[in-house]
Amino acid sequence: MTKEENEKRLEYLKGIVRRLPDKPGSYQFYDEEHTIIYVGKAKSLKNRVSSYFHTEVDRFKTKVLVSKIFDISYTVVNTEEDALLLENSLIKKYNPRYNVLLKDGKTYPSIVITNEFFPRIFKTRTINKHWGSYYGPYAKVSAMYDVLNLIKELYQPRTCRQPITKEGVESGRYRVCLDYHIKKCKGPCVGKQTYEDYQKNIAQAREILKGNTREVLKDLKDEMLRLSEELRFEEAEEVKRKYLALDGFVSKSQVVSQTIDKVDVFTITSDEKMAFINYIHVSNGSINQSFTIEYKKKLNETDEELLQLGIVEIRERFKSDSKEIIVQKEVDVELEGVKFTIPKLGDKKMLLDLSMMNCKEYKFDRLKQAEKLNPEQKQTRLMKELQDKLHLPSLPYQIECFDNSNISGTDAVAACIVFKKMKPSKSDYKRYNIKTVVGPDDYASMKEVVHRRYSRLIEEEQPLPDLIIADGGKGQMEVIREVIQDELNLDIPIAGLAKDDRHRTNELLYGFPPMKIALKVESELFHVLTHIQDEVHRFAITFHRDKRSKRALHSELDDIKGIGPKTRDELLNALKSVKKIREAELPTLSEIIGPAKAQIIYQHFHKEEI
Repeated sequence: MTKEENEKRLEYLKGIVRRLPDKPGSYQFYDEEHTIIYVGKAKSLKNRVSSYFHTEVDRFKTKVLVSKIFDISYTVVNTEEDALLLENSLIKKYNPRYNVLLKDGKTYPSIVITNEFFPRIFKTRTINKHWGSYYGPYAKVSAMYDVLNLIKELYQPRTCRQPITKEGVESGRYRVCLDYHIKKCKGPCVGKQTYEDYQKNIAQAREILKGNTREVLKDLKDEMLRLSEELRFEEAEEVKRKYLALDGFVSKSQVVSQTIDKVDVFTITSDEKMAFINYIHVSNGSINQSFTIEYKKKLNETDEELLQLGIVEIRERFKSDSKEIIVQKEVDVELEGVKFTIPKLGDKKMLLDLSMMNCKEYKFDRLKQAEKLNPEQKQTRLMKELQDKLHLPSLPYQIECFDNSNISGTDAVAACIVFKKMKPSKSDYKRYNIKTVVGPDDYASMKEVVHRRYSRLIEEEQPLPDLIIADGGKGQMEVIREVIQDELNLDIPIAGLAKDDRHRTNELLYGFPPMKIALKVESELFHVLTHIQDEVHRFAITFHRDKRSKRALHSELDDIKGIGPKTRDELLNALKSVKKIREAELPTLSEIIGPAKAQIIYQHFHKEEI
């Protein structure tokens, strides 16, 4: 498109905008092929649509959208609620490219009560309003089966698929099936159960599916007492069985407060690409529905915008007519006869917290699923989390950690390990023999090693780490800081991992003076940091043990004049230890390394006897 053509396009669009009414409604943007690419809603069509064409619009994705618009249409409605409903309907109908994408990857099952003469009750993933009434969908299939099994236990609805009619029952057209014989059906098809009794059971099942379990319990209790008064004890016992079964089921469901009835709860959590909205429905003090949907963002939509869309989408899906909606923040939308509440205390605040917890858990679960497919995503997330915790200027791609090891100052060594992208980079590990420190001085040893490490990197123009971690507390951190900042004039962040009295890592330190950084010990990030600490300790200890072993072996054999490494190895392979070499007789040694060298070895270990 040439510059002139683009200016002509924008002038045409601005002409439409100038003519827009200052009324609520829905607007639609079209591309060059007159395909709807975006649907929105507004309190004022004129103000909202004109905002897209302001020169100060700085959102990149919005600029991209505007560059694709070739025509605009709109629909005026009476209220903002109508605009919201119309927007939701158009988005589902046209699935515009630049609207948030509802990530409904799978069809959740529902429970249907059919419209047949003797209705059936079963699970389904196909919705056809002509078949019957639908309850759900159920995000947790186990919860759906709990309800379905309860209804089957209480009311034993028929499971056969034959089309039963009133005339067919009266004419004796049907025969009972196996379910009748094993007492899982009462035989309504042959008149063993009356139509009225069957329909009463179905009515109670509907109330249970709606969440009105306490009303059903009250009806069952009243019926049980009435039958007892009429001395119909067997029938009363059957009603009592139903009552106890339903009461046991209700006691397992989460009861909030019996004063809370027909309330919806909505919460949202989001990141740069996705948003997750959780819905909880409370009826008669019990939570009987919980559901989470996710949206893929297209235009950096705000949480408020997405929550508005989610409330309409979910209430329509679940056919909710609750007159109160609990939310975590103010929502700029009005629904007829509905009150929005932001609770601070009490049962409603508990519901809000529960919904937010479900929302975050769902987000975390989706994140874990994505990380299984793309492991690098997890590493990036952990690096970002550590960056945020410590307020680092960049992602800690390369982390280095130091540790010392010695026994009373002897065989003093140090180790440096390197983690890249939160994983060990063993080819970059370094071992150091302490050269300038005499005696057990951990601080001086650390100072020597850090100086050697980074002066060498500077000299060789090698990349410096994004973060240094001291395997210790404030003292070790200060020693590293003196070298890095005061002596080498480097600007590398320094953290410390301190241990408690039981020698278990219990806190992350950062800054000068060092401050504790809040970190849950069960978190993934904490596990990575303790892995770094364990790894540097293992590497340093292994190096120290190797050095001690070599020194012990060297002092016994390698100082014998005339005996080289080859002879030494032959002896050790044959006799396994220096002790057995010392105790060996001359003939034994001669068989292994020959008479001349055997004489040298024997004389070395038996000087006092000669």
